[in-house]
Amino acid sequence: MSRNDEIATRLEEFADLLEATGVEYKPRAYRRAAENIREHPAAIEGLTAEGEDAVGEIEGVGDAISSKVVEYFETGEIEELAELRAELPVDMAALTAVEGVGPKTVGTLYEELGITTLEELEAAAEAGEIQDVKGFGAKTEQNILDNIDFARTAHERTLLGDARPYGERVESFMRDVEHVEKCALCGSLRRWKPTIGDVDVLVGSAADEAVVDAFTDWPDVDQVIEAGETKASVRAGGVRVDLRVVVPEEFGAALQYFTGSKDHNVAVRNRAIERDLKVNEYGVFDVSDVEDDDQRAGERIAGETEEGVYEALDMDWMPPEMRENRGEVEAAANRELPDLLVEDDVRGDLHTHTEWSDGRNTVAEMVEGAAAFGHDYIAISDHATGPGMVGGVGVSDEELREQLTEVEAVAADADIDVFTGVEANIAEDGSISVADDLLAELDVVVASPHAALDGDGTDRLVAAAEHPAVNVIGHPTGRYLNRRAGLDVDVERLAEVAADNGTALEINASPARLDLSGSAVKQAIEAGATIVIDTDAHSPGNFEQIRYGVHTARRGWAEAGDVLNTRDSAGVREFLDE
Repeated sequence: MSRNDEIATRLEEFADLLEATGVEYKPRAYRRAAENIREHPAAIEGLTAEGEDAVGEIEGVGDAISSKVVEYFETGEIEELAELRAELPVDMAALTAVEGVGPKTVGTLYEELGITTLEELEAAAEAGEIQDVKGFGAKTEQNILDNIDFARTAHERTLLGDARPYGERVESFMRDVEHVEKCALCGSLRRWKPTIGDVDVLVGSAADEAVVDAFTDWPDVDQVIEAGETKASVRAGGVRVDLRVVVPEEFGAALQYFTGSKDHNVAVRNRAIERDLKVNEYGVFDVSDVEDDDQRAGERIAGETEEGVYEALDMDWMPPEMRENRGEVEAAANRELPDLLVEDDVRGDLHTHTEWSDGRNTVAEMVEGAAAFGHDYIAISDHATGPGMVGGVGVSDEELREQLTEVEAVAADADIDVFTGVEANIAEDGSISVADDLLAELDVVVASPHAALDGDGTDRLVAAAEHPAVNVIGHPTGRYLNRRAGLDVDVERLAEVAADNGTALEINASPARLDLSGSAVKQAIEAGATIVIDTDAHSPGNFEQIRYGVHTARRGWAEAGDVLNTRDSAGVREFLDE
């Protein structure tokens, strides 16, 4: 797995620090370079081995930035970035997690009040010191106070899209370590939760100390937090990675236990107790004739495999995404688990953007990218003007009509089917930001909330779902993970209306959104709604993010038949035309 995201994160930090210290223009260049490196198809470490010229061939990466990229992979750091950190010793990620606080604000508050952490920011706001800083006021200060608790919680969690690549990288590394017999991710990362606390890795081996030593020597390690005989914790790319080593014959029990969730494990443990059994991280034990409370007391009847653990309790094995104590224990006991969809079931994407709005590629390039990814079809659905669209991002109705001509021309020569479309905006009153006659000309209308994203949003979403031209409600809550909680939505009511009106509800697969959530997906499906999984792609590289949407759907117990874009192009068109 490439390290593109790793260096892109460093460049984004560089941009934030430059902006905070008042440097103009450069931050934008560094952010653009970070974005292009993150989505570049080739592994950045391979390009750096060829030299600065090879790195410089990536669009937006000039000489200065390419030299820093090479420096990072040769030395493990960027000297100028280290100097900026020393000049501005702030917890940038934590402070900018507060809504309304950007890098410039961080720089000003450090210069005026010496604020470096969330705790210091909160103390200054509570003391009324921020409103006295030039350019601030009582309203800004109160906004900071209102949002600091959310920011504190968010800062403690890492986005799935950031953590999963590190988890897969360390898992791949550990599988190649001598003496490792079994290896798997566990914890919330294995359950594909939208945010995670840390990356948990479980290894089955009889040589625990040798495995721990190899783990702490993993090349991606930035810091060894602690290391013992069977456990170790390191920090890699800002993510904490925890290793636990168990003997191979207990690996299955440990995997079940450390995957969780806590509530799921309590339900499983209660089922075991009802059968005079004990289940823990060491195995499943028959304790019908045992009074000793030792963890390994009793006859051990399972533990080497996870499947064996569940079978010992008269249950089917269930996918990790389901293990949240939402009825899966009963379903597994009754042999009634759903047949969850898999990544290969998805055949297309109905929510994508091009350079006509805020995408980075042409219509033709997005279509070619979808075909190369393996999709059978794609919808071009650029942002329309309307509530929440700032800086000239959205296209006007007139521009959308012009775009239709281009999309149809590209479609005529494409290897896959191409749907015309738009991402219209849902206003607070539920109205749609594109003229009805124009909506009627489009194949796919995605309607999404982009403004006023707090409070109860059910009525406005219901109104949009009832609109005869709307096919999809995009990212229904409008949440931005670790940054914005989004709208409160009565999912059951929305899903019932959507089902009645032939409107699909989207799982936006962008790791920053994953909206609808897994629990909401389960509610929506139970209410009869159709789900669609889209990437909201702004470049061809984003198509790979579909896996995050698929696993979110699996967290909601979705089967292939519940998801619109598991159908072929004709099946999708039939749904759209209903």
